[in-house]
Order: sequence, then structure tokens, then C-alpha cells
Amino acid sequence: MRVSQFFLSTLREAPADAEIVSHKLMLRAGIIRRLAGGIYTWMPLGLRVVRKVEAIVREEMNRAGAVELSMPVVQPAELWQESGRWEKYGAELLRFKDRHQRDFLIQPTSEEVITDLARNELRSYRQLPVHFYQIQTKFRDERRPRFGIMRGREFTMKDGYSFHADYADLQREYTNMYDTYTRIFTRLGLKFRAVAADTGAIGGTGSHEFHVLADSGEDAIAYCPDSDYAANIELAEALPPPTTRPAPVASLSKVPTPGTTRCEDVAALLGAPLEQTVKAIAVMHENEFVLLLLRGDHSLNEIKTQKLPGMDPFRFATDAEIEQHLQCKPGYIGPVGSDAGIRLIADRAVAVMADFICGANEEGHHLTGVNFGRDLREPALVADIRNVAPGDPSPDGAGVLDICRGIEVGHIFQLRTKYSEAMKALFLDESGKSRAFEMGCYGIGVTRIVGAAIEQNHDARGIVFPQPIAPFQLALVPIGYRKSAQVREACDRIYAELAAAGVEVLLDDRDERPGVMFADMELVGIPHRIVVGERGLKEGKLEYQGRCDQSATAVAAGELLAFIQERLCAN
Repeated sequence: MRVSQFFLSTLREAPADAEIVSHKLMLRAGIIRRLAGGIYTWMPLGLRVVRKVEAIVREEMNRAGAVELSMPVVQPAELWQESGRWEKYGAELLRFKDRHQRDFLIQPTSEEVITDLARNELRSYRQLPVHFYQIQTKFRDERRPRFGIMRGREFTMKDGYSFHADYADLQREYTNMYDTYTRIFTRLGLKFRAVAADTGAIGGTGSHEFHVLADSGEDAIAYCPDSDYAANIELAEALPPPTTRPAPVASLSKVPTPGTTRCEDVAALLGAPLEQTVKAIAVMHENEFVLLLLRGDHSLNEIKTQKLPGMDPFRFATDAEIEQHLQCKPGYIGPVGSDAGIRLIADRAVAVMADFICGANEEGHHLTGVNFGRDLREPALVADIRNVAPGDPSPDGAGVLDICRGIEVGHIFQLRTKYSEAMKALFLDESGKSRAFEMGCYGIGVTRIVGAAIEQNHDARGIVFPQPIAPFQLALVPIGYRKSAQVREACDRIYAELAAAGVEVLLDDRDERPGVMFADMELVGIPHRIVVGERGLKEGKLEYQGRCDQSATAVAAGELLAFIQERLCAN
């Protein structure tokens, strides 16, 4: 492809509203252009990258035995009403009415549609298992779209759904997809981790997320450097402390702490370790007021808490509700002296504490020397309700945990019979009995992968695309293409030779200064570059430089094709 026949539209500076690196570079490189909040046009350069991602995903899904189809972007509300998600999904579901005042939606995902297809097409166990997938546009009406395509509203996703006669076969396919996703992200040239995850709004039982590792990632991943253990921090278990609760030593005492509400500040004021403080978090479950007790240096895990008996759903209590139940303003609340009708739920770490510090339920005061059993009642429930922290024991017993950041680009679920039972999607088993399908669900954020790849692979000069998804494999940059017949003839010959050999070449035949051309080719992330100039041609030499190379390498003109093919194979 020649730049004169293509459409290359680069910017020196990113727009002021671009937030993260990938957003800035995608705009500067002419990969995307904004149409509305969270909605982008994929420019020719960016679409080439998307198509390469799609091709790898499609090849590996087909290799794994999945069958491609295409489901409508617009879906009728009745199916979502059957599954119960019409009301539950929330404001991200873009609902609308047609001219006949019938309810429809723009698909954020397609569990309902594929389940409807299965109940109409799959009648017998003899037709199972089957795995359908599509690469299709999705829309989720994000409250605050941000970070370019990373948290956009319209996006492209590969979503797959499998149907099985029994759970054992679902587990087999789940493992097949785990291995398939591993191959996909390896082929894409990304550094990634598969982590155990919560099933969220999709539902079901087991699930794994696939994260591209990047410091800018929205998700925290707990992992053990000494083993294969990895889990989303929402799911990672904080093991019970190995010690038992010591006997009380200190006496209960109320101390003044004026204007000091944070555990860190209270500990500093009293000269105590932060680990000796306990914070009370007031929440509401329906009309019940509940106190969650956490060690001062720990943070609440809302996902774990919501899964506790009698806590789904819960919300944080308002200031008025706190004052109503504890007769105290937020910042000084604690469990001591609270009404017996207030449920106390303590984190595992709190349950083994003695002589701790907590709020006194009196503005400007805290209590020291607090002990369960002596100064307040035992918790109604002791549970893991906190986020793990670096240095915590790994749940697999292989070492301690560390935390890294990741960008979720894939998620696989064992849906089981959540949708098939709700929508009465049944088949006849070997004995002629009607049974609900066992289902799996497997998603990959195709367009999100592009942003994640850039977050992981960039430098001060621009994007450093992994070779498998770079828009072009090689940039051919002539010095004086419009001015030198020798350069032009050599470039045209090299271009034709490389293209005939199957190399994806972008020939920069613009009448621009070399510095502009070099900067553009580096900005858009093309992995390999050949420079053709009169001086080099006189010596029979061309100049090669890899995108991450610190300096150029002279290559004999007659050996260029073999040299480039070797570089392409090496990558």
C-alpha cells in the first residue's frame, strides 16, 4: 500500500480530553476518531489492526471446534424479560421502542438470543455438544465513557456460547476455551494472565478473566510469583490468620481524638500501629442496619460482602441512617454499645484482634483496649470481606501474594443452567427425559485488545505494535521519492518485490521531509523500516531499523528480501 493511495491522518498533539496513553496515541496515529462520547469511527489504519485481531480470534475459535454465526444487534425485550435481565441489567442496557411501541434493545451481549436459538434448533442429546460464536458490534450505555475505546459504549466483541448434555462436558469445553484463549493472546503477542474471577451480571458458576498486564489497568490482580495462582482482587481469598485471639491485657478507655476520623490519623495521634485499629462501615440490607468491621489497614471487598447470607443487595448507609441507629456522626462510629439488633459482621483479621482501637460512637472520641466478649458482643458472622494485600499468604500455600494491574480483554464463564432453565430451553437425553442445557459463555473484547496492546507496548515516539497485529509489517521510506528518479525506481522495485513475497508494506511516497516520515512511521507502530536514499544506493546498501532498535543496520540491496523474511520469522 502506498500512502498516496491510503489515508494516513496523524496529529502532532492529542486532543486535550484524551486521558490515557492508548487514547492519546490512537488519536494521534489516526487509528480512531471520536463521533460522540464513547463512540468512535475506526479509521483505515485502525481497522487493519482490528481485522488482524479478528482473524487470529477466528482462526483459533474455528480450530477449537466452534461454529461462527451472526446474531442481530437489535433484540426483542421479551427474551430479556424471560431471563429476568430486562429489569436487572440496569441503565447500561439501551432500550427503545419501535414504531409499533414494542420494546427492543441494542445488544450488550447475546445469552438470551442464543438460548432462544438453541431451544428451537437443538432437540436431542445427539445434536450436542455445539459451540456457536460471533464477532459482532455491542453497545453498553456507560454512565461515564472514558479512556477512549477502553471504556467506550460501542465496541466489537467475540462472544461464544456452548451447549452440553451434562456438566462434565461443559467442563471439558471450558478447559478447551481456556487453552484456546491462551493461544489467542499468545499469538497476539501480548503479556497476559488468566485469573479466577467473579461471574458478575452474566451469572453462572466458575469463571476466568484474561488480563493484559499494564500499569494503567483498571483491574487489580492478586498473584503468587512462586506459583500459577492468580485471581481478580474481587475474588482472591484472604486466608484466616494463623493465630488465635489473645487474652485481653489493656482496660477499656475513651480518649479524645478531635477532628480525627481516619484510622491512619487516629493511629498516628495515639502512637499506635495502624494494624491495631478497627473501622466500622455502616451498610443497609433492605431495612436492616449492619456494621462491617475491618482492620484499619484493610479495604472492604464489596463483591465478597454481597455474597454473604442476607447481604445481597447492600448499600452504604447515609449519614442520617448512621445518626439514627448510632446517635453519632460518621467518622467516630464503632461497635461498642451498639443496639443488640444491629448485626455485626467481622472480617477474619478482626475476629482474632484484642485490645484494639475503634470509634466510641461519640464525636471527637475513640476507644482503646477494646475486646470482644468483654466490651462488646461477639460478631454475628466472621467472614472474608476484605481485599487481599501484598504479602498476604497465597491461597494455594505456595508463597505470598503480590498485586499487579491488568486490562480485562477476555472472560469465560460456566453459565450452567441459569438461562436454559429460565427460558425453558430443553432437550431430550438418552433416556428420553427433558433436561435443561448446560451452557458456557466465552467473550473477547476485540476492539479493546487494540487499546490494551498499546497500553502495554509504547514508548516516547509512539505505538510499538506486536508484529501479529501491526497495521503493516514494514514501512518503506524513500529520501526524495519525488525528486530522485534513482530513489523512486529503487523504491518501486523493492516495493513490488516485497509485496510479491507477501510482506505487508506501506510505501511512504509523500513529498515530506524525512523527519516527518520517520516520526509518522514510528508513531503508528510499524515494526520494521527500510530507508532508501541516493547515498546508500550508490554503495548498494539500504538502511534497516526495527521499531525498538537503537540504531540502523546497513543491508545489501540484493539481500533485502531474505533479510526481511528472517526478521519477520524471528518475530
